[in-house]
Amino acid sequence: MTKRTVATVGYQATTVRNFLHALGEHDVELLVDVRAVASSRRPGFAKSALAANLAGAGIEYLHLRGLGTPADGRTAARAGRHAEMRRIFLAHMGTDPARADLDALADIVRAGRRTCLLCFEADPSHCHRSLVAAALSELVPIDVVHIIPQDAE
Repeated sequence: MTKRTVATVGYQATTVRNFLHALGEHDVELLVDVRAVASSRRPGFAKSALAANLAGAGIEYLHLRGLGTPADGRTAARAGRHAEMRRIFLAHMGTDPARADLDALADIVRAGRRTCLLCFEADPSHCHRSLVAAALSELVPIDVVHIIPQDAE
């Protein structure tokens, strides 16, 4: 099987303009939102606005809620308790919704779509999207690239 490249990105420290530019530089075709709750206080990053912004840039949007961090994991992440967030999220990955969405993501990647996983956290090492990518790599041979958009101006 051909090894695919899957990107990840966080929007915490960037603007919509810089975010879209970074995705374009990496030829992203499909942005997969792996937030449990696809809302945001940052303008342009809530689900509907984000999908519209992406469509304007020729990028498709897909929300796979089952790959999001449960509420207690999000609370731990906001408090800087990253090991606790990881533990909670890894337990969540054993649930039916998480497994189903991971399987759907694997099918997308196998089909050759240039895919990028989205979450809020700027640092991929502190974000569950790295854990999603690791779980995906057990199903599909992938290289992971972390896109770091330019900071907000």
